[in-house]
Amino acid sequence: MALKWIFDRIMALIGLLFLWPVLLVVAILIKIKMPGPVLFVQQRVGKDGKLFNCHKFRSMTVNHGGSSVSVAGETRITPLGAKLRKYKIDELPELWDVFIGNMSFVGPRPDVPGYADKLKGEDRIVLALRPGITGPATLKYRNEEELLATVADPQKYNDEVIYPDKVRINRFYAEHYSFVKDIQMIFCTVLGKHMVYNNEII
Repeated sequence: MALKWIFDRIMALIGLLFLWPVLLVVAILIKIKMPGPVLFVQQRVGKDGKLFNCHKFRSMTVNHGGSSVSVAGETRITPLGAKLRKYKIDELPELWDVFIGNMSFVGPRPDVPGYADKLKGEDRIVLALRPGITGPATLKYRNEEELLATVADPQKYNDEVIYPDKVRINRFYAEHYSFVKDIQMIFCTVLGKHMVYNNEII
């Protein structure tokens, strides 16, 4: 995956250089409309199970103390935060995480500590990957927050339905890696398109 590593470093640097005005404007808006830190920094599980600090624009109220599972429309997500999350702008600071090597453009989303402990047997191959800004599971569940808002117990549905399915998809990604598919996933993410992956539409 040397090509993937080189691509990540170069494109992350280019992204940071070109998008810094957008990053600055978003940071100012957050500071004005959402008193408190601009960035949300949280420990996530990275490659080989090592913890790293993942950076995102803050989209929730300070000290909300809520669940690790987010549901569309919940009160802890601010009006500005909802817009940032809808258009994935809150994830732009992760370009820095890609640049320094903690993340990749494409891969499994980085989990909070605890979920990685649920990986058993061959499923643990997922931990051999750098977590990604996007990926096959991310594309399939791009409307995850809206989906969780329709079920009676979002945490249970996530743990028993969504998370196992994400593990299945991410395991296939690890076992059948394709740089060409990576590029296709990036374009689908940016353009909001779907693609065929492992005989399903994501």
